[in-house]
Amino acid sequence: MTHRPVRIGCAVILGVDAVPVTLEVTLGNSCTGVPRILGLADAGVREAYFRVMGGFAAQGLALPRDVPTINLTPATIRKTGNGFDLPMALGLAGAAGEFAPPARLAAAGEVSLSGEILPTPGIISVALAARDRGWTELLTAPDCARHAALVPGISVYAAANLREAILWRRGELQLQPQQPLPPDPAPMGLDLGDIRGHATPKLALQVAAAGRHNLLMVGPPGSGKSALARRLVGLLPPPDEQEALEILKIHTVDGRAPDGRFGQRPMRAPHHTSSSPSLLGGGRDPRPGEITLAQHGVLFLDELPEFRREAIEGLRQPLEEGRLTIGRVRGSVTMPADFLLICAMNPCPCGYASHPTRPCRCSPAVRDRYRARVSGPLLDRIDLQVEVPNLEPTELRQPRDPGWSTAASRARIAAAIERQRRRSGRVPNGRLENDALERAVGGDPDVHRTLDDVLRVYRMSGRARVRLLRIARTLADLDGRDDVCPDDVLAATRLRGYAG
Repeated sequence: MTHRPVRIGCAVILGVDAVPVTLEVTLGNSCTGVPRILGLADAGVREAYFRVMGGFAAQGLALPRDVPTINLTPATIRKTGNGFDLPMALGLAGAAGEFAPPARLAAAGEVSLSGEILPTPGIISVALAARDRGWTELLTAPDCARHAALVPGISVYAAANLREAILWRRGELQLQPQQPLPPDPAPMGLDLGDIRGHATPKLALQVAAAGRHNLLMVGPPGSGKSALARRLVGLLPPPDEQEALEILKIHTVDGRAPDGRFGQRPMRAPHHTSSSPSLLGGGRDPRPGEITLAQHGVLFLDELPEFRREAIEGLRQPLEEGRLTIGRVRGSVTMPADFLLICAMNPCPCGYASHPTRPCRCSPAVRDRYRARVSGPLLDRIDLQVEVPNLEPTELRQPRDPGWSTAASRARIAAAIERQRRRSGRVPNGRLENDALERAVGGDPDVHRTLDDVLRVYRMSGRARVRLLRIARTLADLDGRDDVCPDDVLAATRLRGYAG
């Protein structure tokens, strides 16, 4: 037993990131005879002591005889979550003299009454925080360790139960550092080539993927909007190592880590009845919403006008800045939200305003109210707005065109992205601003005369001009051209929804 505090590293999750916390344990210093857990710990963390004691007994381990005082620093941050069980168990065992106090050890995991070490959410965030704090070793549950091992600069170990954990610290059991989870960047199974017809919407998907342009598709029920949307994520290039780690970090915080899959972009498709906190993120202790879970991937909002207005209007800041800040009384949390937005909607409540054969039952006033559910400022942030009409039966029987396959489209998109990176670094065309956009487009007078004519005829704003230039630049990249031509501006106008 030692009266010097035994220190174990741990962390508390705030948003999608973790804040390092030091757990200190001493024995025999309590004047009340009751275990004390200090440092703004919530009820779940205070209950951890009793879970740990049950785990010690179930594993046949010696129980600390003296009354413990457990302190969690910094004391100004409220401690929540189930990840404090394992560091508390190690701290109690170390204070009781079971092993020499570790110098740079961090731990995260829940402990059951049988002494098993269970997974805890946010293990990637915990590993990153531990590494940045200077802790060199991290002990956690086996299911978490294979994910945490992806974080460079820290050795990750897995223990199935408390006995293994304590024998390892005593030096009586060897645990090998975990190996990183191998990536699985296989593309999605849905193939764009399976979609017959719809050349313009399929081109819009390629433009969206190549330049990171947001997309809205409007058409009657059954025209293929959802089928097209679900093929967009398969057109995107696989994430790089940093993006893949950030995707996994967010999903482990949410407790939805993929089953052995690493290196794929997410595709999120929330239902239109989703609340604002579920879409944007929030809660008493802010948790990531769908826009954060779609980081570096695709967010698909089907039946866009049916979403709650405050929810979809809350997309404005993330679409502009790539992040969302949620304010609470105890402070604010900023979460990433850099996603590609694709939306679908009917032209009217009954869905048949643009159908060639089925009559629309909606009055003009009803159609106007329906469309007004999606505000102009939000639509202005969606570069591509295309119609997806119903196809003739003969078009559905057309042979499959290999030129539209996902494999061919991905190759074309990858070449366009590489061209963008050589020109503008990591900033995609859909995010270019001011001088960078003007340099990317070039100074061809025919291009600018055509653009002026389009702006004048359709009475478009200055922001719409920026959108058209971005789309035109991406169309030229998809064609493998360094220069934008007037036809690119006209094609961009059609993809923007202003011309037939």
